[in-house]
Amino acid sequence: MSKLDTNFFKQDAVTVAQKLLGKHLVRVFDDGTVGRYIITETEAYMGEEDLACHASKGRTKRTEAMYAEGGCVYVYLIYGMYWMLNFVTGDENEPQAVLIRGIDKIIGSGRVGRELRIDKSFYAESLINSDRIWIEHAEDCVGFSTAPRIGIDYAGEIWKNKPWRFILG
Repeated sequence: MSKLDTNFFKQDAVTVAQKLLGKHLVRVFDDGTVGRYIITETEAYMGEEDLACHASKGRTKRTEAMYAEGGCVYVYLIYGMYWMLNFVTGDENEPQAVLIRGIDKIIGSGRVGRELRIDKSFYAESLINSDRIWIEHAEDCVGFSTAPRIGIDYAGEIWKNKPWRFILG
């Protein structure tokens, strides 16, 4: 299989979130073992205007990676214990990202981060050049459902109800 290139990630987050479904997430662990996972659930975050997106508060030390060109990793810690894995999309200085919510039979972004052993060291890592995490091509999936994103009540009715969660199958 071939790695997805920058052009794939330069699309908007909603498009990338849909197209990531069924793709293969590859993780090479510190001990050399290789994990291959099918992406089964994603959520799109569409920039500064999206009140559920971290970039809605502007450019900060935390969100700096989101302002990079699509194709890098954006991670952040929640509850002091779960690293959330996101992929930056779009063009430079247009902060968008896709949260990986499910891989194989693992559902929940915290569980995904734990399974993949994600930590702060992945912040801003290139998915194109990394030798420990990348996405490989697979046929686009047409069978998916949509739902509102999870855990973003603070964003208000309009943003919390956007159907920007995508679920394979």
